[in-house]
Amino acid sequence: MQKTFEAVYEDGVLKPTEALALPDHSRLIVTIVDESAISSDPSLYFSAEEWERAKTDSVTLEDVRRALSSIDGSLSDTVIELRRERF
Repeated sequence: MQKTFEAVYEDGVLKPTEALALPDHSRLIVTIVDESAISSDPSLYFSAEEWERAKTDSVTLEDVRRALSSIDGSLSDTVIELRRERF
């Protein structure tokens, strides 16, 4: 299972801002990304594996144009929202 959620660090405890459907004492691997770092460091937008796969990606300029033309509203707002959902 993979789940992305927001949390607050307070008094030495990481507290999710929403209920998590997890059994008590679940052992998890947690990745922490400071929200301010997301917008200021583009390298955090993708995982290392995604950067590696992109090196051999065969996406054409026409593919990009087609994808961009399907986005309603602001492209930057759409990208920011998609990235927030991942972290």
